[in-house]
Amino acid sequence: MKAIGYRNAGSIDRPDSLEFIDLPRPVASGRDVLVEVEAISVNPVDTKLRQGMSPVAGEYKVVGWDVAGRVVEAGEQVTSLKAGDDVYYAGSIARPGANSQFHLVDERIVGHKPKTLSHAEAAAPPLTTITAWEMLFDRLDIRRPVPGAAIVIVGGAGGVGSIAIQLARVLSDVVVIATASRQETKDWVAELGAHHVIDHSKPIAEQVAAFGFGAPAFVFSTTETDRHLDQIAELIAPQGRFGLIDDPKALSIQPFKRKSVSIHWELMFTRSMFQTPDMDQQAKLLNEVAKLVDDGTVRTTLKKVLRPIDPANLKQAHALIESGRSKGKNRAGRLLTE
Repeated sequence: MKAIGYRNAGSIDRPDSLEFIDLPRPVASGRDVLVEVEAISVNPVDTKLRQGMSPVAGEYKVVGWDVAGRVVEAGEQVTSLKAGDDVYYAGSIARPGANSQFHLVDERIVGHKPKTLSHAEAAAPPLTTITAWEMLFDRLDIRRPVPGAAIVIVGGAGGVGSIAIQLARVLSDVVVIATASRQETKDWVAELGAHHVIDHSKPIAEQVAAFGFGAPAFVFSTTETDRHLDQIAELIAPQGRFGLIDDPKALSIQPFKRKSVSIHWELMFTRSMFQTPDMDQQAKLLNEVAKLVDDGTVRTTLKKVLRPIDPANLKQAHALIESGRSKGKNRAGRLLTE
């Protein structure tokens, strides 16, 4: 089968940063299903691995952890899916990515594709949706009643922030305060349902305090946490909950001690990497979100489509992610076999 991969980690502008390769077509067994890939999305994890993680000498590494496609084979232990099912999922970072014609994935982390979305649209939500859902409802537990039921979402216009705003609005009663810095992104987060929008290029604690409804109980930082850490410590309520998903160079939790603030990390690959007993929660939440999408309650955050899936288009998507100016998600169409 055709795939796109790289031999050596490094910058995207190298001729061999991403290239066509030929790999054996996988065979489904156990709890795995084999999916014919129709569309993929590009995430920061793709660019970080391509920049810093080389495969074993002489081999290729394939990235890509946002997929929509159709099941063509099911392993003998599979119970929730069958050949012909349209699916969407984010996969496991411990296994090869999905920038290929066919992809093996464990059924426990695969959801049925929303019926109202094309494969292109359905490839955008999985990774960001799982990340946002697990942070909001598993880590921060925003549906547990607390005083000051408001959440500040730092980086509301990005892929994770875009879906987090929607899920918080639809599935909880918290007041949603999202940050954005450009007029385009401010309008976008307001359109997604944020009750209030503040500018993260300016001190955010002062802007939150100006609303006059007290200190927010929750903060979800999706980007540049080290830059905003002191402001987050200042604005969050005593006994609040603070969650982050990025990789700050340094993170002192000392400023949060006097307020007894709990700190929560989220990595949506944890369940699949460690084969946790609740691994199937990811399939369940993807199916739940598919219903919300089909009901018109939640929408895909797809913003840019590149066709077909080839090295040139994937390089363009990687470069856009690395620029830090992307809004929503970037997706490439089906890998051509010609």
